[in-house]
Amino acid sequence: MTSKRNIPTRRFVKPSFTFLIEKKRDGGEFTQEEIRYIIDSTLDGEMPQHQLAALAMAIYFSGMSAQETADLTEEMMLSGEVIDLSNIAKPKIDKYSTGGVGDKTSLVLVPLAMASGVVVPMMCGVEHDYIINPLDKLGAIPGFKGHHSNEQFSSQLSRIGGAIMAQTEDLAPADAKFYELRKETGTIPSLPLITGSVLSRKLAEGSEGLVIDVKWGNGSFIKDLEQAKQLARSMTRVGRSMKRRCVALVTDMNQPLGDSVGTALEVKEAIKLLKGEGADDMKELVLKLGMEIVRLAGVAGSTLSAKQTVQRHLTDGSALAKLKELVKAQGGDTSYIDNPDKFTPARHIRKLPAPKRGYVHTINAAMIARGVHILGAGRDANQSKIDYSVGVSEVKKVGTQVKQGEPLMMIHYNDEAKLEQALEYFKNAYRLAPKRPTPPPLIVERVA
Repeated sequence: MTSKRNIPTRRFVKPSFTFLIEKKRDGGEFTQEEIRYIIDSTLDGEMPQHQLAALAMAIYFSGMSAQETADLTEEMMLSGEVIDLSNIAKPKIDKYSTGGVGDKTSLVLVPLAMASGVVVPMMCGVEHDYIINPLDKLGAIPGFKGHHSNEQFSSQLSRIGGAIMAQTEDLAPADAKFYELRKETGTIPSLPLITGSVLSRKLAEGSEGLVIDVKWGNGSFIKDLEQAKQLARSMTRVGRSMKRRCVALVTDMNQPLGDSVGTALEVKEAIKLLKGEGADDMKELVLKLGMEIVRLAGVAGSTLSAKQTVQRHLTDGSALAKLKELVKAQGGDTSYIDNPDKFTPARHIRKLPAPKRGYVHTINAAMIARGVHILGAGRDANQSKIDYSVGVSEVKKVGTQVKQGEPLMMIHYNDEAKLEQALEYFKNAYRLAPKRPTPPPLIVERVA
């Protein structure tokens, strides 16, 4: 570990917080010293909350330059502990997603990369809205523990080459304060603040490189495609400026990813994917992100060899074996990986019938996520305990033809009252049309 920064600086005259707010409001650019002062003042509580909120809003509207964003990222990264993984010789590459409905790619990509000879130091933070954290999904496996110390994190990486754990409080603590403020002030979508938040956490955990999945659409907090592309460029540019290898894919989140949304249901789907089976969109995304990881790590030199490496480990059982190794290392019962039927099913399963004949024209992924959350699959202030058995499966995708009464999805539930609430979201999530639509491309753009 390295400790909090102790960087000598030339004499710096502290500006007033009002001056800083007005400077950014009027489109001015902060110096590195000013950004460091803002971060320090945030950490020690010197800047009043109302002025910090005003500053966040000024950044939201006026933006930040590439240099400002890089300085912000570095200062937030250095606001706490930085994990030193230099004793591990293998390449250390992490994967980050901006969050998607039904996105269980982390559960597949971490063991896949481990099997390919890449060390994956993955720490998970708080997800936005109704997106289910990978740790909450893995929590469906009895005994699995996601909360460990930085020392345990480093030790596990040295032993088996991968970890999926909760971010500790002493990593990028300035980001945690900013994130809570952003939620309260409506500034979550700010591109420089997203960039600084993600990269400060990921680089503090010891990653040498990062593969980023920037999602856009109705199931993401990024609704605009051009904004998603701008975020991908911002993150890769800042990553490179901090001498980290970085590549981003902009991907579609206008329908759930894969066949299921939930916790245990998604773990079961991930296990299928690690056997070379599963939904076509999940296979495609896992293949493309996996190729980026092994190429960034230097394990594969060409596109063809990267593809062959990923496909081999997905079909020969080695990636599945790595998932078992990771689950065992974190206290989980690996018999659930061997036999997914051991997961406790929901007491009831019912179909969501198509109201008429036609093609699935659009799906609102966010509505499906909210419905699943109501069933009990998510956490919020009123619900700290997760019901691992609930969710939806066999989700019909855009472009699929259905007959009247044919199931658009299967709903797994335990509580009739919760089902009635969730049904309103599920029913309104689907739009059917008489003509077959053209399904949107899953991968929109690659930014490197």
